[in-house]
This record gives sequence, structure tokens and C-alpha cells, in this order.
Amino acid sequence: MSVRDFMSKDLITVNADTPIFDAIDLMKKNKIHRLPVVEGRKLIGLITEGVIQEALPSKATSLSVYEVNYLLNKTNVKDIMIKKVETTKPDALLEDAIAQMREKNVGVLPVLENDAIIGIITNNDIFDAFLKITGYYAGGTRISIFIEEDHPGILADLTKLFASHELSILTIVVNHLKQGTIVEIQVESKDPSRVKELVTQAGYEVLSAVLTNQ
Repeated sequence: MSVRDFMSKDLITVNADTPIFDAIDLMKKNKIHRLPVVEGRKLIGLITEGVIQEALPSKATSLSVYEVNYLLNKTNVKDIMIKKVETTKPDALLEDAIAQMREKNVGVLPVLENDAIIGIITNNDIFDAFLKITGYYAGGTRISIFIEEDHPGILADLTKLFASHELSILTIVVNHLKQGTIVEIQVESKDPSRVKELVTQAGYEVLSAVLTNQ
């Protein structure tokens, strides 16, 4: 899975001379929390709600509302934007992008290709990716199987088991723990009891079997 598969491609951007109030209106109108700042297609900065909030005068200021609005009206994006922006590439692994976002404590990564911005990946895109990868919207039965001693061939045996009962596999997630391994398999079935029974009869320990997204 790459960043390209999950990034937002419909970019909403601003240029450096955009007034702050216009940037705020653009974010509110499109229900977004940050805007790449571009010059042509070249990324030169990033403006976020947090950056704008930090630029606002403190509540303890002696300035009047009129004076605050006047100062903001004179402020452009280039005056407060983040200039050193963390970025990623479209063919980067999604996991690498997530690790980078956590390490750098950022909620967004503009996606660059040949120095041109072609997309953006945010926390919400990561959440959407997780839901898709785990098959949340696909429906069916998700069965959790505990494997005390993992060994090569486990997944092959499980897939053969489901194939022999004409159950199509939608997703497989493997979670390695200290006490063993949990394999979660989502199959195209609305009968959790049947799925649990056939896996149990095959000698596996079933932790749960539930319908998803019901």
C-alpha cells in the first residue's frame, strides 16, 4: 500500500499573498483544517488552523476588536505560514508516512512528485485507509483466531479451509503478540455461527466471530 492509494488528490491551495481572512473562509467553506501554500505547483509553505490561532493576539491584549481585525486584514499567508514543511512521495509506503507523521508530530503531509504537489495525506485519510484495509465497509463475518505457536503455512491452511467451504476472503489481518498470534479474517458470509463452527472443527481456537458494519 502506497501513499498514492489513499492521498487526497482534489487539492485546495492558496498563494503566499492570500489574506489570512480569505484563508480562514476557504477552510471553513471546504471543512478542512490546513492549506498548502503554492507558487504555481511548487509547495512553498503550509497554513493551518493552529498556525492562525497562534498568530492571533492574546486575549490579554489591550487591542480593541477593531484593531485586531485591522492587523489581521493587513496579514497575508506568507507572514505566518510554516515554511519548513514535512512532505512525502506518492510511492512511499503508507506505513512510512504514518511513522513520519508520528515522529514529527504533524497531522498532514503534502505529497510531492518532481517537486510539484500532487496530493495531500492527512490523519483522516489514514483513518479511511484503516477502515478500508480492515474491510469495515465490506460487511460479512470477521473471525478472530488465536494461534499459540505460529509457523509457516498457517495462512495457507486457513485460506484452503475457507475455499473448501466456498467462503470468499475479504481481508486478513495478522497481529503478533507476546503470548501468540491473532489472525483476523473477514469472509463473505452473514452467518458467524457457521464460520465459527467450521474453524473450530478444524482444530483452531476461535476468540470471536461477529458480523461487521451492521
